[in-house]
Amino acid sequence: MPSWSTVRNDFPALHQKVNGKPLVYLDNGATTHKPQVVIDALSHFYERDNSNVHRGLHALSMRATTAYEGARSRVARFINAAAPEEIIFTRGTTESINLVAASWGGANLKAGDVILLTEMEHHSNLVPWQLIAKRTGAKLRYLPVTGDEGLLDLAQLDRLLTPEVKLFAFTQLSNTLGTINPVAELCAKARAVGAVTVVDAAQSIGHMPVDVQALGCDFLAFSAHKMGGVTGIGALYGRRALLDAMPPWQGGGGMITNVDFFESRWKPSPERFEAGTPNFADAATLTATCDYLDGLGRGEIERHDKALGQLAYEKLREIPGIRLLGPKGERGGLVSFAFPDVHAHDIVTFADDDGIALRGGHHCNQPLMRKLGLTGTTRASFYVYNTPEEIDVLVASLRRIRKFFGSA
Repeated sequence: MPSWSTVRNDFPALHQKVNGKPLVYLDNGATTHKPQVVIDALSHFYERDNSNVHRGLHALSMRATTAYEGARSRVARFINAAAPEEIIFTRGTTESINLVAASWGGANLKAGDVILLTEMEHHSNLVPWQLIAKRTGAKLRYLPVTGDEGLLDLAQLDRLLTPEVKLFAFTQLSNTLGTINPVAELCAKARAVGAVTVVDAAQSIGHMPVDVQALGCDFLAFSAHKMGGVTGIGALYGRRALLDAMPPWQGGGGMITNVDFFESRWKPSPERFEAGTPNFADAATLTATCDYLDGLGRGEIERHDKALGQLAYEKLREIPGIRLLGPKGERGGLVSFAFPDVHAHDIVTFADDDGIALRGGHHCNQPLMRKLGLTGTTRASFYVYNTPEEIDVLVASLRRIRKFFGSA
């Protein structure tokens, strides 16, 4: 088991003061900090191996290509994909989902088809499906959420997941509620009616083991910056048979076998979906990112983060007047809350005076917020370097804020 108190030493950005107070960084749902080994990997690439990948015959290009394709293989092992060719590098979760919507959706959806989503989806797993539904004539359908507790209403699933559903897209871990969804069960039920599944793993990828073969999903999307990696890089997993049948999303160099003035022919996946110069430097750092998390142990990370999420829920609910969202039992490493008479942005601003980094707003969950009768919430989200003592600092800050606003 890792010594969590020493893990904190791996993250240089945490060793600073904000407004004269030690930084308490509880905004990991938005982005995580980077361990020194990942920062070093990026510096090493630029200092030694920087060159465009593929086709180059000189030493630097060959080293860069080896690092880039090695990262693809490492990501495949990290999520237990069947082959590296099932990994497409993208800018992150949003671009990955847009790729599936435009390419698979554009080629396979038609008027009368149904896209099933859930009411807890982040805009990145909602807006792309709205766009492709308008383009193809497909219809959107939503699996409900059970109020403040934030669970999927699985009793409605059989009624909604019918043969008309061609695609079922859902999050593994809600970025607002902390709900952990039963992905394998949902994928199995979708497969039984012939629906393709898309899993948004942005919030889960760095916090728990993710095994795409065990989950049985068709596509899975994630971003490196939410798992201790650098920004601007992420990946889409797709089953090879589906990827090879999908048309390109973007055109350009690197994704073709032959081009003439009137026609082009495409490479197979993954090159087919990586037009132009890829983000090879950031991709190369994914090897260090995956190695670091596996060194800690993803099962241990999951237990650590869940424990912090549950502890925060229990301690925050002792504050008078607070409204907590998400499951009362098992939850991911985050908690969202609201006070009836204090705006979320005010809470975040006042907490910053205490050196605490929180996130306030609708968290790209506007439809969910409207369903819950809220304009936004404040969110505290945890990662490997957070401690129970930081939750105590948060609780003390919130009590001070409540007192300032005359509510306690």
